[in-house]
Amino acid sequence: MLQLQQYGDSEDNSNHSDSTMHLMPLGKSSSSLQNNMLVCAAPQVIPTGSDDTNRYIDVTTKEITRNLKYEELFAPDVGPENPFLTQQQKAKKNMLAGFVEQAHISEFQFENQRRTFSSYGYALDPTIDEGTIVVGKTAIGAVSTPDDTEKKTVFESSAKRPLDKRKRNKNDNPSDIEGFLGPWGGFKDEQRVLKPNEEEAEELEEYLAKKQKRGKQTDEKPLEEKTVLHIKDSVDYQGRSFLHPPQDVGINLKSETPPDRCFLPKTHVHTWQGHTKGISAIRWFPRTAHLMLSCSMDCRVKLWEVYKERRCIRTYYGHRQAVRDISFNNPGTQFLSAAYDRYIKLWDTETGECTTRFTSRKIPYCVKFHPDEDKQNLFVAGTSDKKIICVRIWLCFCTLVY
Repeated sequence: MLQLQQYGDSEDNSNHSDSTMHLMPLGKSSSSLQNNMLVCAAPQVIPTGSDDTNRYIDVTTKEITRNLKYEELFAPDVGPENPFLTQQQKAKKNMLAGFVEQAHISEFQFENQRRTFSSYGYALDPTIDEGTIVVGKTAIGAVSTPDDTEKKTVFESSAKRPLDKRKRNKNDNPSDIEGFLGPWGGFKDEQRVLKPNEEEAEELEEYLAKKQKRGKQTDEKPLEEKTVLHIKDSVDYQGRSFLHPPQDVGINLKSETPPDRCFLPKTHVHTWQGHTKGISAIRWFPRTAHLMLSCSMDCRVKLWEVYKERRCIRTYYGHRQAVRDISFNNPGTQFLSAAYDRYIKLWDTETGECTTRFTSRKIPYCVKFHPDEDKQNLFVAGTSDKKIICVRIWLCFCTLVY
């Protein structure tokens, strides 16, 4: 049965093969022309010379992206030779200007010639043999050099001047306290004071006269001090003045213990008005702070209340120019005022009387009493000549200067 199923008609097979003949690939004989006309871009060839595995780089390359061998990196240039180059240009170079070799050079001599060329414009010629060079005669750089230097280097000593040979007065004995000179001894036959001649003296007088005319003429006489009391009740019913701390403000001002709560003020409480110009300093009354002292550019000093009605109690007049600083003594009964009129004045806080005035002919910038209780007769002041002076009040005399 199987054989019968496989049996087929021969005519049917032949017809089927003829119908699919055009789909079959051509043989080698039919494509020989195509193979003969085909072009191969990379044919297999046999090398004729020795294998050269070196990779050459362009001489103009400035950056190398691979690690080359020494033979490849320093290989000679490949290509036609330029017939127009000179022998110097054909020489081997390791830099743009030529070939640099390591050599031993004295650092001192190199700096000597470099600084000499920078200072004088010439230096020794290094191309000449050292045995034939005479220092100071063979130089390069400047065509003509000054005669006084004689082509010397900066490290060579020049001829001494007559004044360089002067001798000093010497006394190095430390036991001689009065005559000891040390390194501060002057030269022999030295003129300490030079008096100007007649022409120079006349010029100095004219200059000083012009300077005095241009200077501002200020009246150095102190201004007459006065005071004004602005309140009617300067004393209370017990006869106590306004310096006595009040006891009816709800605060114990005499207590020495700190308060339980201390904090920065958060709201505006009051504004004291009375000065016509800027305020330069404000000081609290010592210990109790129930009074406030202020000085201003309007040449006035004012005393204010801090509690109750916050009135202006007293005004002190006594300075021609702006008041720079003020300072209370420890009990607060007196205060100092320093102004631009070069005067420091001591005032009685209660009565407003100026008890003492002092001047050092300089502008006082700040003033302060001695902090000790037993030294309230001393105060210090910083002046415009960069000095600190210590003054004894009752003598009006400057005892120390710092």
